[in-house]
Amino acid sequence: MSYEAGNFDVVVIGAGHAGCEAGLAAARMGAKTLMITINLDMVAFMPCNPSIGGPAKGIVVREIDALGGEMGRNIDKTHIQMRMLNTGKGPAVRALRAQADKIDYQSEMKKVIEDTPNLTLLQGMVERLIVEDGVCVGVITKTGAVYRAKTVVITTGTYLRGEIILGELKYSSGPNNQQPSIKLSEHLEELGFELVRFKTGTPPRVNSHTIDYSKTEIQPGDETPRAFSYETTTFITDQLPCWLTYTNEKTHSLIDQNLHRSPMYSGMIKGTGPRYCPSIEDKVVRFNDKPRHQIFLEPEGRKTHEVYVQGLSTSLPEDVQQQLLRSIPGLENVQMMRSGYAIEYDAINPTQLWPTLETKVIKNLYTAGQINGTSGYEEAAGQGIMAGINAGLSALGKEPLILSRSDAYIGVLIDDLITKGTSEPYRLLTSRAEYRLLLRHDNADLRLTEIGHSIGLIPEDRYQRFLAKKDAVEAEKERLSTIRLKPSTEVQELIRSTGGSELKDGILAADLLKRPEMTYEHIEKLTPSEVELDQDIKEQVEIQVKYEGYIEKSLQQVERLKKMENKKIPENIDYDSISGLANEAKQNLKQIKPLSLAQASRISGVNPADISILLIYLEQGRIAKTSNL
Repeated sequence: MSYEAGNFDVVVIGAGHAGCEAGLAAARMGAKTLMITINLDMVAFMPCNPSIGGPAKGIVVREIDALGGEMGRNIDKTHIQMRMLNTGKGPAVRALRAQADKIDYQSEMKKVIEDTPNLTLLQGMVERLIVEDGVCVGVITKTGAVYRAKTVVITTGTYLRGEIILGELKYSSGPNNQQPSIKLSEHLEELGFELVRFKTGTPPRVNSHTIDYSKTEIQPGDETPRAFSYETTTFITDQLPCWLTYTNEKTHSLIDQNLHRSPMYSGMIKGTGPRYCPSIEDKVVRFNDKPRHQIFLEPEGRKTHEVYVQGLSTSLPEDVQQQLLRSIPGLENVQMMRSGYAIEYDAINPTQLWPTLETKVIKNLYTAGQINGTSGYEEAAGQGIMAGINAGLSALGKEPLILSRSDAYIGVLIDDLITKGTSEPYRLLTSRAEYRLLLRHDNADLRLTEIGHSIGLIPEDRYQRFLAKKDAVEAEKERLSTIRLKPSTEVQELIRSTGGSELKDGILAADLLKRPEMTYEHIEKLTPSEVELDQDIKEQVEIQVKYEGYIEKSLQQVERLKKMENKKIPENIDYDSISGLANEAKQNLKQIKPLSLAQASRISGVNPADISILLIYLEQGRIAKTSNL
């Protein structure tokens, strides 16, 4: 028997990294929000690596923070180590990565959710959606509780029909032996969703007391205080190191001898795994010319002795996993506390989504996270905040928010998913962003804080601090562009010390800063600012001045793209009536239903000739005639 249990603006199904951001965003915008999760002890759980950030992913965390999300603030409060990656390279590929205290990360996120006004956290298993005339109006739990809602967000991660695979063993389960969600998956198929079967995996965890660290290489965190969130002012200084070791010929031989027992090669695993995070057996087979592979030993927290063996993801039987571990330097006498495993799960084909992450199949229903075919906590959280924002905006009767590819990595992620789909768990990479010089770690606030403030996620005091920073950057750039430095003894000595060519004439301070060997600190010595500037302002001035030409070229490309983005395609267009379009293009255009000419140009199987024909068709106004607009 079912019963009426409550009415909400937004219901979020799931409380992983996508669900947390979705629920918090909707509630903070003023929408009465319910977050339902199978197990309250698993809120913001990290079933795989205990880390946040890395190339591209770290920039997504900064973007989430600039929009008013929680992931950055939470990892800043709960990390055990933080490092800036790619510091020797240009600003477009620099990214922050933090090792998390996974227990503290969970408990702190749960506390934030519990303390958030408008947000109700509930343990329960959603089995069905309430759909009336193609519109989602609520959910029904296993116990028969009916929760009515204006919008619903599904963030079920890897729980949909989840199956754990370990050697010859296969059983129904969510990650970490949690309950799987079976009936909701079946219900989505009944509603007409196309589901795909994906696979991911995790490595064994070992006891720190049984590791001989003398045979490994220490990997400390940065001494310079780092943070993901623009709001963080208190920094954790007592960091814990990670450790590096390697597989070897013995490890690889053990894998070769036991491939017949590997579910990946025996045919037991049917789902498609992530290309960019392969299992150790896959790495050894695919890269059999490599004598060794890196293994990072990552502590899972301050209150546990469990260590995550990064790089040894596997679904080989337990006895083989134990042998593999003990073949690795430093792990000869190691105790395995948890074995690695693979998990297969259902995801939806993301081409069934609009750019808002609302489904095309059911109105007012949104999906975010691994259910959309992605991998990684950061990709999930980035989708989560956007789905929560749009579900909240819809429930409150407001216009949706869509981030473009030039706005954010989150925009690249969502556009890739909905326009191209994915045949494997999608991982965000810097190479996927054509405007990566614009989408940097350092400028996420300059790109997105205005948007976060406009939708009610960035409070006024933070917004005013942001405006002050923005003004300070512009003022300093203006100052450097008006000060002329003469070839004095002091100037020439400093230039010589950097290995640069001496001046023959006077030069503007901004032009001198453009030289590759010069930094803002060098310029500051020659012409100190009368105003005390924060380090992030100095960094921003240096990057904007030094890369001005490249940034300007990227902005010009963005302007050209915007012209195509502004060429809107009506939803009721009849592609079959457009003569000259290739049949493959017609088929793919009808499936994806692009909203603009720019999106149409990114669809697989739609070539430049098809876009030219479509452009002519739109400009001749035939759409208006055929649709009576």
